[in-house]
Parts: sequence; C-alpha cells; structure tokens
Amino acid sequence: MTTVHIGTMGWSYKFWTENFYPKGLDAQEFLIEYSKQFDTVEVDSTFYRIPYKTAVAKWRDQTPTDFLFSVKFPRIITHVKMLKNCEKETERFIKTIAQLEAKLGPMLIQLPPIFKAEHLSLLRDFLPMLPSKYRYALEVRNVSLLDSELYSLLQENGVALVLLDRSLFPKIETVMGADFAYIRWEGDRKSVNGILGKVEVDRTADIKMWAQKIKEFLDIPIEVFGYFSKYYSGHPPTDAKQLLNLL
Repeated sequence: MTTVHIGTMGWSYKFWTENFYPKGLDAQEFLIEYSKQFDTVEVDSTFYRIPYKTAVAKWRDQTPTDFLFSVKFPRIITHVKMLKNCEKETERFIKTIAQLEAKLGPMLIQLPPIFKAEHLSLLRDFLPMLPSKYRYALEVRNVSLLDSELYSLLQENGVALVLLDRSLFPKIETVMGADFAYIRWEGDRKSVNGILGKVEVDRTADIKMWAQKIKEFLDIPIEVFGYFSKYYSGHPPTDAKQLLNLL
C-alpha cells in the first residue's frame, strides 16, 4: 500500500491548461488527466454544496483503482450551522460521498475562524455521531482552540488534526489524533494570485523542509495525505511534483 499521497486542492482549473493539462483538453477530461499524475485530490467543491450522487459516481469511475479522494465537509454544516443541529445534512453528505467506495480518503472538517475555544462543546457533541468506519481530519482557524483539551478530544475520537502551512497562522507540524497525517499547504492569498498558471513564489526551501518532516512521519510509520492550494506558490501541480520528487 502506498503510504504517502500528495496532490492538490481541486483539479477543475482552466488556468492549468498548457501548464499542466494539454492544450485543447475538454474540462470533462481534467480529472482523468490529473489522475495520471497524482494518486489523490482534495475535493473543494463539496464545501459549497452536497454533490449529486451521479457526480460522485463519475469521479469514482474516471479514476484508477488506487486513487483517493479527500472530501471537504459542506459549509452548511461547518460554517452556517457551526456543527449544531446538522444531523440531516451530515447524514446526507456522508451517504452521498460514500459512493466513492474504496476511493474515499479522509473527510475534512474545516472550522471557520469564528469557531473558538468557547465552542468546543459543539465539536464534542458532533464528532461521536460520525460513522466510525470512515477517516476524518479537523482544521481549526482560531488559535484559541490549539490546546490540550482539543488534542484530547481528537484522540478520543480518532480524528486527525490538520497540519497547516498558512500565512499568519502558527505552523502545525505534529501528528496527533489519528493514525494518519493530513497536511494542507494553504499559503497566502494576499501575496499570491493563484490563477496565473505559474509559480509566483519560490517555495523550494519550504517544500524541502516538509519533505524531511514527511520522511519522519513515514518512519513511524503512518499514512500521509497532503494537498497544495493555488495560493502556496501559485501552481499546485509544480509544488506536488517537487515534493514527490524529494520523497
């Protein structure tokens, strides 16, 4: 089994044409082409809406047998309802996304910046209702949550704390909560355009550092999932390939 899966956040970007996707490739073929070069992707579109079952089945059928999708929880659950009174939405989302079958990787619960330590009880009530047969990763965006109480809660529920490389946020590099690591290289939206289809900021030194860190994770050993945002260097496919080459 492959123990490290590196890819990008999303794949359906027309500004990757001629710098990742071949010229003239139909957008409907982007995922097929993407999956020839990477074995995983983080699905961002599910944050905005629960997808149709037909769309999920198409993702599954367009990719190789060993391909893995990490899928972001919808914002109606995490941001609008703040994990409260969202049982129906959660059940519907998981039931829909489960159609990925063996290709379903971790599901990402991304909390909004307004979700603070004072809201931890909402997370404490939410996590136990998730089906235990799937894997989950939690990303926090408020530093007040980063304490032993959160870490214990994640450990109790087998949920991984997302390791972040994000501007103006403490770098999280320690694996905790689960038997896998989930890394997100988010970068800086203020300094990187992200839609120019090219590297805008040289991240070589950062990627080398993360490669060494991941090698340490693999020595444990644990499975590693990692995804690059278009705001990291400006061109996620380049970042992912560079990291894979170093590994």
